This record gives sequence, C-alpha cells and structure tokens, in this order.
Amino acid sequence: MKRRKFLNRMFVLTTGATFALPVLNIFGSKLINTRVPTRAFAAEQIKVFSVKDGTYSMNDKTVKSPDEWREILTSEQYYILREKGTERPFSGKYNSHYEDGIYQCAGCGLDLYSSRDKYNSGTGWPSFSAPVAPENISTKEDHSFLMRRTELLCARCDGHLGHVFDDGPEPTGLRHCINSVSLSFVGRK
Repeated sequence: MKRRKFLNRMFVLTTGATFALPVLNIFGSKLINTRVPTRAFAAEQIKVFSVKDGTYSMNDKTVKSPDEWREILTSEQYYILREKGTERPFSGKYNSHYEDGIYQCAGCGLDLYSSRDKYNSGTGWPSFSAPVAPENISTKEDHSFLMRRTELLCARCDGHLGHVFDDGPEPTGLRHCINSVSLSFVGRK
C-alpha cells in the first residue's frame, strides 16, 4: 500500500474524519484530494435485554466524548465508569442494599443486574451471581496492578463496572464484584 493511502486510512480510522482532506503529494507540490467518507459513520448496534419489556432489542452503542461524560456524571462516577477507578470497600450505597428491583448502569441506564441475583460476598462491594442477560455485560482482560483479572463493562456505554471472579455461589459459581457508583437502582412496583 502506498504511504499516502496508508496515512489517509490511519487518519480516517483515528479521527473519524468525514470530509475531503487536501494532502501534499510527497513527490511534488501538487495538492490532491484523498478519498474520505462523506457520511458520518453509523453507530454500532448491539443486542440488549430490557427487564421491563421482557424482550431483547437492538440498541446503538452510547458514544460520548470525555467532556460530554463529565457533563452528565458526577466526578466520582466519571472516575469509576470512565477512568476504571474503584470505590473503597464497604463505602458504596448498594453494598448492603437488598430492595427488590433492577440495578442499571449509572452512565446509560442499561439494565444490568437483578436484586434476585445479589448476595453478600463479604468483600465490601455489591456482588451478583449473574447479569440480567449476558448480552448486557461485556468483558475485557485486565492486567492492572500486576494481576490478571476479567473486567466487567456495560455493553452499551463501555462504562467500567468492576470485575468477575470464579468464587461465587451456585448455580453460576461467579461473583460479579461491582462498584456501587457504577449503578443506579429502580425498585419493582
């Protein structure tokens, strides 16, 4: 691939540019128009489950700039959801919370966990044996702090929720260890 074409593709991939970019020809001073898409990129669609509706639907991924996230999240929510922080153990409002309802993503409102799958793990963070649907959670390898863990993310907005461990109760044997700040709660009526 020629260098000019390669650089153009890298520019499009990294910036999401949607305009024609005049680029100086590396073999002369002639300006050329490179080919760049003239339409905005379509939002990625994901399949998620709604507890209220009891059905799956296709949703757009939520994509916001850091400044947009800062406008809608508290500083603590931003630190945990967007910068992959962790709240202190036993400090979160949902650690000892056992009302009947659904825990949603504090960033985008996606249904994540049911109170029926919540249990006291003794770790100091809200713990769940399973999400409301596997599609509502995504995972990523996390090698921070010289450990090998599996990070849990909201499937719609990629907000950091916590980590999953294999020391949970049956039937899943999993412990979804979640930051309270990453969650909002909607009680059942």
